[in-house]
Amino acid sequence: MTNTKRSVTGTAPLLGTRALNRATLDRQLLLRPAPLSVAAAVEHLVGLQAQNVKPPYYALAARLDGFAPEALSRLMADREAVRIVTMRSTIHTHTADDCLSLRPLVQPARDRELVTFRKGLAGVDLDRLAAIARDLVEAEPRTMTQLREALIREWPDAEPQALAVAARCRLPLVQVTPRGLWGRSGQVRLTTAEHWLGRPAQPAPAPDAVVLRYLAAFGPASVRDMQAWAGMTRLRDASERLRPRLVTFRDETGVELFDLPDAPRPDPETPAPPRFLPEFDNLLLSHADRTRVVPPEHRGRSWQGNLAHRTLLVDGFLAGLWRLEEDALVIEPFERLTRARRNEVTTEGERMLRVMHPGSSYDIRFGVVRG
Repeated sequence: MTNTKRSVTGTAPLLGTRALNRATLDRQLLLRPAPLSVAAAVEHLVGLQAQNVKPPYYALAARLDGFAPEALSRLMADREAVRIVTMRSTIHTHTADDCLSLRPLVQPARDRELVTFRKGLAGVDLDRLAAIARDLVEAEPRTMTQLREALIREWPDAEPQALAVAARCRLPLVQVTPRGLWGRSGQVRLTTAEHWLGRPAQPAPAPDAVVLRYLAAFGPASVRDMQAWAGMTRLRDASERLRPRLVTFRDETGVELFDLPDAPRPDPETPAPPRFLPEFDNLLLSHADRTRVVPPEHRGRSWQGNLAHRTLLVDGFLAGLWRLEEDALVIEPFERLTRARRNEVTTEGERMLRVMHPGSSYDIRFGVVRG
């Protein structure tokens, strides 16, 4: 196995935790509202984690100047952005162009995912299954239940869920609208990306190009970080090929970090305003070592079982949770906030509510500090 935790103690400039925090926040568009279009932001961020419908909207509200939820909703309605399983086998909102290229990139990971279902797929011709499933979903978008029911007629001895998972893994299935639109609801219905977007898939980008995009949005980073984000292995080779074009640093444990030479690396004391992030925000999920955002004492506090909470950043780091109740934005910090910090959090909460829920009336309440 390749050793990706490469120690370079003493041979490269040190980037401390705060320096890494500020660099990553800058590239994640979280230090200041970014004057980007929604499409440009989604592309720069290499997609938005989207297991649930609302997180991509809140993610952009925290990042963009002048964002309105209708802007992302319109992109999806116009088929310029889609919801599809890509990085880490999770649903992401991507631009149409990225959907058509990144999905082929992660196909080997989707093939590996099928190994866990091999018993339920005994005797199933996966190429034939993919062809039948493609015909089904391109004739009419189907729910996973409908797909299972159709496929079990072809392979009655197979495990129904395994058949549906196999179709999802072998085909680039997107969730069609109205699923994913702001203020709308709808079942998850699937068709192929090519059919929905009206154009063929693109060749998978070279791993080198993907590493460069990752560093632009999440760097500086180690090879382990890159692989944790992508859900892919063997990115050490790409990093080594790129080494002459990159700069290297070391973190406080001596691990080598790669970066783009001209990427922003702000002063560690650069102010970082509070930010209200959705559950599953990629900022908290896209590094093997998450201490640049998650203090060790708060590790695991944004999750409960398989449930992820909406998170609050204070001074750039995970500092609490938040939720919307019927008439209130409830903020639960992990530690007591100073009066100044509390005022900053309140101001940012008011801004978020104006963006996401204009015309609605919410109180802002601070809940019991979680010990």
